[in-house]
Amino acid sequence: MFGGFLVCGVSTNGLIQTHFISAAHDHEISRPASAAMLSAIGLFDIVGTIASGWLTDRYDPRKLLGAYYAFRGLSLLVLDSALASGSLPLWAFIGFYGLDWVATVPPTVKLCAEVCGPEHATVAYGWVFAGHQIGAALAAWGAGYLRDQTGSYQLSFVIAGVLCLVAALGTQRVGRPTELDREAGVLAA
Repeated sequence: MFGGFLVCGVSTNGLIQTHFISAAHDHEISRPASAAMLSAIGLFDIVGTIASGWLTDRYDPRKLLGAYYAFRGLSLLVLDSALASGSLPLWAFIGFYGLDWVATVPPTVKLCAEVCGPEHATVAYGWVFAGHQIGAALAAWGAGYLRDQTGSYQLSFVIAGVLCLVAALGTQRVGRPTELDREAGVLAA
């Protein structure tokens, strides 16, 4: 769970929130236009997060996380070309990515409760969220460094996309402890 949320931080706050406007500017999109696009991602995020909460109440959080990370990864793999082409492909990215931005939070919280039990879920989520912040810090610095070295954010988008695909697979391996495990204090992660 920690690793999945580390990747979440890499692919959201660390990369897109920090570098989207600069990446768009590299493709000759004005800063006000790219800021509006980043705001639109936030608007789509409201819908996506609420929908994710509804879905999390009804479906296996592992499967949801797998889908969310896979779709996020695929969208990041095409972001540089969407920025280059502009208009429809870029707005498709904005809508799609926005719906997925914070969608990972409800199933991650539920998974913490399932794996660690309700009495430890909040502390477990605190540690998992620390992974998010570490990932965000690494990506904020790393994407800037790679942009300085290569003149483009493309490699950063690809790295984040691949990490999301790995996280999609990794979330499927998070264990389901039995009631006996919980009673014995054994946490499967």
